Amino acid sequence: MTHWRSFIIAGGALAVLAGCAPKEKAEVAEKPVETAFAAVDTDRIRTASGGAEWLTYGGTYDEQRYSTLTGINTENVGRLGVAWTQDLATNRGVEATPIVVDGVMYVTSAWSVVYALDAKTGESLWTYDPDVDRAVGVKACCDVVNRGVAVLDGKVYVGVIDGRLEALDAKTGARVWSTVTVDQAKPYTITGAPRVVNGKVLIGNGGAELGVRGYLTAYDAQTGRKLWRFYTVPNPSKQPDLEVSDSAFEAIGNVTWGDEGAWVTDGGGGTVWDSIVYDTVNDQIIFGVGNGSPWNRTFRDPSGGDNLFLSSIVAVDASTGTYKWHFQTTPGDNWDYTATQSIILADLPLGENGAPRRVAMQAPKNGFFYVLDAATGEFLSGDAFVPMNWATGLDENGRPIEVPEARYGKEPYEQLPGPLGAHNWQPMAYNPDTQLAYIPAQEIPQAYVEDPRFVSKAVGWNTGADFSAGIPPIAPPDVTRFLRSTLKGRLIAWDPVKAEPRWTVEHENAWNGGVLTTAGNLVFQGKLNGDFVAYNAATGEKLWSQNVKSGAASGPGTYSIDGEQYVTITTGWGSAFALTAGYAYDEKVPSTVGKVVTFKIGGTGMIADAEFAPIDRTVKADAFGDEAMIARGAVAFSRNCMVCHGALAASSGVLPDLRWSAITGNAEAWKGVVLDGNLAANGMVSFAEFVSPDESEAIRAYVLAQGHAMTDGADGEE
Repeated sequence: MTHWRSFIIAGGALAVLAGCAPKEKAEVAEKPVETAFAAVDTDRIRTASGGAEWLTYGGTYDEQRYSTLTGINTENVGRLGVAWTQDLATNRGVEATPIVVDGVMYVTSAWSVVYALDAKTGESLWTYDPDVDRAVGVKACCDVVNRGVAVLDGKVYVGVIDGRLEALDAKTGARVWSTVTVDQAKPYTITGAPRVVNGKVLIGNGGAELGVRGYLTAYDAQTGRKLWRFYTVPNPSKQPDLEVSDSAFEAIGNVTWGDEGAWVTDGGGGTVWDSIVYDTVNDQIIFGVGNGSPWNRTFRDPSGGDNLFLSSIVAVDASTGTYKWHFQTTPGDNWDYTATQSIILADLPLGENGAPRRVAMQAPKNGFFYVLDAATGEFLSGDAFVPMNWATGLDENGRPIEVPEARYGKEPYEQLPGPLGAHNWQPMAYNPDTQLAYIPAQEIPQAYVEDPRFVSKAVGWNTGADFSAGIPPIAPPDVTRFLRSTLKGRLIAWDPVKAEPRWTVEHENAWNGGVLTTAGNLVFQGKLNGDFVAYNAATGEKLWSQNVKSGAASGPGTYSIDGEQYVTITTGWGSAFALTAGYAYDEKVPSTVGKVVTFKIGGTGMIADAEFAPIDRTVKADAFGDEAMIARGAVAFSRNCMVCHGALAASSGVLPDLRWSAITGNAEAWKGVVLDGNLAANGMVSFAEFVSPDESEAIRAYVLAQGHAMTDGADGEE
């Protein structure tokens, strides 16, 4: 592989000694010419990625996260050690898979900051900070994360959390162009990695929980000019969009939406926030569509329709964005069962007489593993890969056979999967050698019940579900221990032909990391506790592990330089589970700086310990307020604060644990933050429009009561 510092010499060899050739011959010889920098095009991604280089987010256009490298294998993986580490200057969530081109690694951290590193040594080459207004963090449902970049024709493309798409010079990090892809007055964000195809950059967005209308857009890679856009939800008037020539909604989608409901004002949701796959065989883009806005269909669309294209897999023409086909995994989504999870393309022996058939595979949040014909979207198979109680199976067309109680109303229904899903954003992988898909699966139940107070608001989540229902206003340690005991995680090796697991590894907790598999017969996965593990891809036998001293949820990657193979992963605490489910952590996490951690055979490097002081886990004020006030505070907390500061006011440690905060102990300081917005520069904007002064004090009373309940029982254990 050509290293980024290499040069080529055209026109023959140069004389190195003056006396070796006549002087005039030396004068006409050509000078060294620098290799074109990051000269990536569609053909190079198609033919070279997934080997020595990792040129696109999923490893290849098929997004199998499979590498043909065998330098690290079952025989020598036990000698894997740290080659190098590099700090990413953030203590927020890190979810990026590094891209490696010509010996340079391009990677992102929180707030969409981009780093270029020497992939052999970890040396920093340049850093680009898009200078995001931190107040935009309130629009981010699931932390201020970013899953990576794309590289094409000497440029690096990054989706910025505030809705910009930017092109950077791959050699210097200088910004080449920037275009705003969303209405920034609305709660849109971008956390996903762009994809590049035939001179186009593809990007979606997030924000369905808060109230937006989703779409996928293609931009000209050279100029940033918009080329086409595909909306996933009709516009409120159900009329064709002037900027879109496609008639998909006129022919298919309009009849699945009513004329009233919150979708008319809130956009309906359906954001394309993760999976975007280029099918090279059929020259189409296949992408996953997210949940409805609000979640609860009763409020979103009282007519009770399927609401296309929510929770669907959709294919469009790569050149024009024209609709080709769709498959809806969860009709009339009611539970945040997104279909944005990894979509993998592969050839399976599912054709006539076992002939290869090109398929698209997905294990979305709803718990079923789907196999579709890639060319037509025809449903081929679908089976549950986790325990569930919302559906009893799929019919012959792949439609879920719902359990009636799952369409929750005024009575709570405790459901599996919950809104964090049976599989979330952490990418799965497929190994064509073993013909197995490797799924980072989990069990995280949730009690759903209709929110009797639901009113759409511009800041905060609009779910239409009441997550304070069934939870006691004060939750002592035994409650948090019980909730933690309901969480499970596992790595499943799924046979997509037989539609059954080949082997399973049980984990100690939920929310474990993405997966990489290789021709060395290996599967790599990080875990919630920070262990980075290698398994035998055929049997699931654990072969090696090392703790990376931080969260390890990202999708790992691998590459080779000078004949030596490296395995790399980005680390850092954060994302939805760390923010909302602090009770699930056996130990509160240190505020660790995220890193790139890269391994090789015989590596002798070290991973530095966290240098932050431990949190003083003591309550900073006496409890106050009667039971009624605390109960009001519990409801207001769950509606406004829980998604960032944790259910039961229990933080994992990523964001401040309010129970131990000095601000909570001071009424004036609390008002300054919650109502006056004194910490808006840190992402904590004012909630004065949505929380009254009385409600603000009730929330403070509730948080202090929770802190005292924890410290007064079981020696403060959670």
